[in-house]
Amino acid sequence: MPIRRSKVQVLVKWIFENQHKLQTVRYCSSSLRYKELEDSAAQPQPEHVAPPATAPSHKPRPHITPEISFKFDDLQVRLAAPYQLQPKPEAKELGFGKYFTDHMLKIYYHKELGGWQKPEIMPFENLNIHPAAKALHYAIQLFEGLKAYRGVDDKIRLFRPDLNMERMNLAAQRSGLPMFDGEELIKCFTRLVQIDQEWVPHSETSTLYIRPTLIGIEPTFGIMAPESALLFVILSPVSTYYKASTDGAVSIFADPNVVRAFPGGVGNRKVGSNYGPTIEATARAAKLGHHQVLWLFGPDHELTEVGAMNIFMVYINDQGEKQLSTPPLNGLILPGVTRRSIIELASEWDDLTVKEEVITMQRVIQLNKEGRLLEMFGAGTAVIISPISRVGFLEQDISIPTMKQAQPVFQRVKDTLLAIQYGHMEHPYAKVIS
Repeated sequence: MPIRRSKVQVLVKWIFENQHKLQTVRYCSSSLRYKELEDSAAQPQPEHVAPPATAPSHKPRPHITPEISFKFDDLQVRLAAPYQLQPKPEAKELGFGKYFTDHMLKIYYHKELGGWQKPEIMPFENLNIHPAAKALHYAIQLFEGLKAYRGVDDKIRLFRPDLNMERMNLAAQRSGLPMFDGEELIKCFTRLVQIDQEWVPHSETSTLYIRPTLIGIEPTFGIMAPESALLFVILSPVSTYYKASTDGAVSIFADPNVVRAFPGGVGNRKVGSNYGPTIEATARAAKLGHHQVLWLFGPDHELTEVGAMNIFMVYINDQGEKQLSTPPLNGLILPGVTRRSIIELASEWDDLTVKEEVITMQRVIQLNKEGRLLEMFGAGTAVIISPISRVGFLEQDISIPTMKQAQPVFQRVKDTLLAIQYGHMEHPYAKVIS
């Protein structure tokens, strides 16, 4: 008596035979391996075996199963035709995120087809998604931001991209979006940068910004994890994020009536819903003469972030030592790659104490009145380091002596980071890609 095929086998065969009718997966149908899927569906799945115990980490790490990830070895490349190539702007015209390179990376995910499809580099194009896509209605989307730097030796470097991939997977895990092997994505967008390498500015004041983005594209109104998603990477040559004052510093506005994040929320994940609601408060701060918002939390007015940056403070502590402090990762704060790098690098300097601690506006005001507050600055991928010279809080206008220091810590930090990123010094944080 013949053995009847399982429902899974029948479904897989139907998908294979009818994939030309599936509009949403037409471009990646070649990645569907009918025989492999049929064989794997017929085999019993092994139970998950927990990895060996390791030393506890200071922050959570997503569980990644490379077997279900896309692979760089499957990458397909379709180069732009000559008529599709865009003119490259001068470095002085760049601004931030106004121009885009000739190619992009796309990777589809379809649960019904076994998960991740083959990665493809193609000419830059607009996305074509259904009006009911979950990303458009429920903000089921996330993104990352990192840069490619052209060094003094003309080699192109990335700065700690593994940390961006770790953070992206944590955001995917929280958002119900599919996770992936970060190393495979690094390889894929490294190839993208190599293809568009002439878009990496020949300058140490401009860079190529890399924006990986993951969105839910399943066209249903159900508020649940999407069964279809799109991961894409686009590139943009950039210069200054925003204009500062004549001395290079910025003024920030601390409004205790608005918050950026709250306990149990997603302030520690790089999801799109964290940023849209900040627009109105930022515009209000600009009308008052400030560049950015200093986000506070709680009755004690704890400092969390400034704009889309992590915040640092330099002061003389009770022991008479110069101390560099930043708020701890308590769920309200994005674990910035630049933030972590500053802490690790500065911790090696003998003349500076480095500490993660709760900082309140009362503490800032007190230290400033006592003459012990030396500097404040923001730090992030887009701006690297942004010194702060003024804080508006309630009815007060607080002058911060950041730009009056003879040998400011912010400048030392910035110089060190730029030296690593542009190849002036060899360092494991920099990943040479060409």
